[in-house]
Amino acid sequence: MQSSPGMVTVAVLSGLAAAAGTALLAGSARRRVGPHRQAHLLLAAAAGITLLTLLVGVAAALVATPHWAHEQGQRTGWATLVSVGSTLSALTLGAALLRLPGAAATRTAAARLLLDGLIMASALWFVGWVLFSPPTRLLGAATPIACVPIGLATVSAAVTAGLTLIVVLRAAPPRGRLALLAAGLTGMIGGGLGVSAGLCQGGPVMVHTGAAVLAAGLLAAALAVHRVDLPGQVNVDLIRRDGEYAFVPMLAMAASAMYHLVQGGGFDAMGIVAGSVEGFALVARQYLALNDVRNYADRLAEREAHFRELAHTDPLTGLANRRGLLRALHRCAEARVPCVLLGLDLDGFKNVNDMRGHDVGDAVLAEVGRRLRGNLRPGDLAARLGGDEFAVLMHGASDAGPVAERLLGVLGRPYEEADGPVFLSVSIGVARSSGQTDVELLLRNADLALRYAKQRGKNRVERYDATYDQLLRRRTMLEHELRGAIERDELRLAFQPVASLPSVRPVGAEALLRWHHPELGNVRPDEFIPLAEECGMISKLGAWVLHQACYQLSRWLADGHDVWVSVNVSPRELHAPEYVVQVADALRAHHVPPQRLVLEVTEHAVATDLDELIRRLAALRRTGVRIALDDFGAGYSSLGQLRRLPIDILKIDHSLVAEHEPVRPVGRDGPAFAPMVDIVMRLGHQLGLEVIAEGVTTPTELAAVVAAGCRFGQGALFGWGVPAEHLEAMLEAATSPGARPASVPPAPPPAPVRPASPLLPRLRSDPPASVPVPRPPNEGSAQVAPAAGGASGADTPRSVNQNVGSVDSSREMRQA
Repeated sequence: MQSSPGMVTVAVLSGLAAAAGTALLAGSARRRVGPHRQAHLLLAAAAGITLLTLLVGVAAALVATPHWAHEQGQRTGWATLVSVGSTLSALTLGAALLRLPGAAATRTAAARLLLDGLIMASALWFVGWVLFSPPTRLLGAATPIACVPIGLATVSAAVTAGLTLIVVLRAAPPRGRLALLAAGLTGMIGGGLGVSAGLCQGGPVMVHTGAAVLAAGLLAAALAVHRVDLPGQVNVDLIRRDGEYAFVPMLAMAASAMYHLVQGGGFDAMGIVAGSVEGFALVARQYLALNDVRNYADRLAEREAHFRELAHTDPLTGLANRRGLLRALHRCAEARVPCVLLGLDLDGFKNVNDMRGHDVGDAVLAEVGRRLRGNLRPGDLAARLGGDEFAVLMHGASDAGPVAERLLGVLGRPYEEADGPVFLSVSIGVARSSGQTDVELLLRNADLALRYAKQRGKNRVERYDATYDQLLRRRTMLEHELRGAIERDELRLAFQPVASLPSVRPVGAEALLRWHHPELGNVRPDEFIPLAEECGMISKLGAWVLHQACYQLSRWLADGHDVWVSVNVSPRELHAPEYVVQVADALRAHHVPPQRLVLEVTEHAVATDLDELIRRLAALRRTGVRIALDDFGAGYSSLGQLRRLPIDILKIDHSLVAEHEPVRPVGRDGPAFAPMVDIVMRLGHQLGLEVIAEGVTTPTELAAVVAAGCRFGQGALFGWGVPAEHLEAMLEAATSPGARPASVPPAPPPAPVRPASPLLPRLRSDPPASVPVPRPPNEGSAQVAPAAGGASGADTPRSVNQNVGSVDSSREMRQA
């Protein structure tokens, strides 16, 4: 039998195609760099082995064709050589497949992929054995049966086909190029099997057909990876579609076995081996899956514990957060272990964020966490509750006082930062639990103690006391009831007279707010006015006081009384943009001359924002009202501030009036006088201001302030705050024909006044009425010498220009 031209042509074309594919793969491997270069090298090596196998098989077939029937032994040797080459190529291709992206990230993943490939390979080999063995004999007489080398080639072909199939099924879409690569690799090994089977028994046609398939597969694989990197991303998921990979091969084997038995076939050693391999591979695969699930469950448990710990940990400081503290408190409650809870709050931390930035603030908070951890006993828990609030949970019944005092010092040390140290203090509230811990109650008690530590001066330790609950309940009730006090008509104004000295005739009054609750009784102003300032009710109360005072003042003026009224203004009201309009509306609504209304501001308002205060007071003075600086001498104002403030009256604080015993003049005769009042009097007169002495309670104090030259006084000696009708009676009694001035020492001559200047207002002559005439905004208040005859001249009030008013807590506290 001679080789036909067609066979020669197929052999030549197959060799050329295989050579071209090998060259393409070799060039691709040479160009590649990076983590996948090894896979390209393995593909190139497998292509070289496959090309050599092809050339050997085709050459052997061409040589043996003329004497085909007489050279069985020689052909069997060539078939064995081709089978070995196909096996080596299959192993190399399998190694290349394991180098695909994601295929063998770990050894377990590689083992899982190989077992899945072996399961598919066993099923494919078993189905092929059923189809090609008796009684089916799909190839009929051309079926190679007695050729031993074919066994090795069939096994390698089945393994390669199974592995490529698994890789394609597990690859992430799109799978087009990966499927082309898998088909090419399967064709390479299948073609090698065809060449080996043809040399052994199938004949030249099978040899050349196998060569063509081998060459086509090699060229397809080369084209799949020539211009781009390795295709596909293998997804080795523990759960995703693993059941299908085990179920489908077993179903195929079972169906083929039933078919084989129905056709009258039997199972020899090869069939039993294939079934056993399938079974052992499935068991090993399921063992790996079970082991993976166990490891996955362990990792889930570890991550759950980790995330649970993160959920109970503050990320900035590393301390426990509120959840962590609550968990520890509940554990103490369940174990009935007594514990002590310390609530901590950094004083002034907001200024750090505002002035230095949040980065510095975070660094300070982290340092606070480190200091807390370093100064606690073993077993104690430090937590950050949020912002600048911290807590410390101490187990046991030991005294927390030393620990709290130590933390007070430790956290009060400077915090060194890149742009300078940060200075903070801390307030601490301490609450203790019994053996049966009520978690919410303990938190509330510690927070309540911390609140009182902040209210009582900060930078201190405050222990919880049961009286705090009573105070809190009363505070809550007062806040609730205060919101409807105006509507229920529970508020009243009391008027404390301002007397002209030395006659002590009432010429003015200060409006003081009073609250009588039907159940709580009389509520002290020093209790409800600070509460109104905190809860935002002060503006509403101030507006009510302003209108009530103007209404009463308009009635007195209509009745012919020569009087003025002052009201107190809180800092919050004063800084409200609409307050000037409110004052003007109240004056207009009640037809009150502006100069008859005096608005008192405290020195505390001066300490907040001086420039803004000056703008607000100047706007108020432009309405015509007069401004008084209350509580002068209590410690806030400086002389420089006093010269800048647009005010008309100084009200001397009672502490200056009663601080020292009156002294006698040195080197001359005269009544004893109060030295501090004398200094303030001279200062006020030099600045063009009128002066009122507050808190005059005894005749001695009265004589001292009169001797110092003070022409107006206010205090218990002239009367406490009384209802409007009582003050009206006092005014009528003072202006009745039988009224006489009180017997007090005569006032000394006024202090010399220096000429007016841009900074010192000039003086004017006496106004004709007892109510001072307001000065223009840039002019000084009138200072008038006593008239000849003493008492009558001194009885005339001087210019006391003043401004806006409302309610002032410190003023009210003294008048309660």
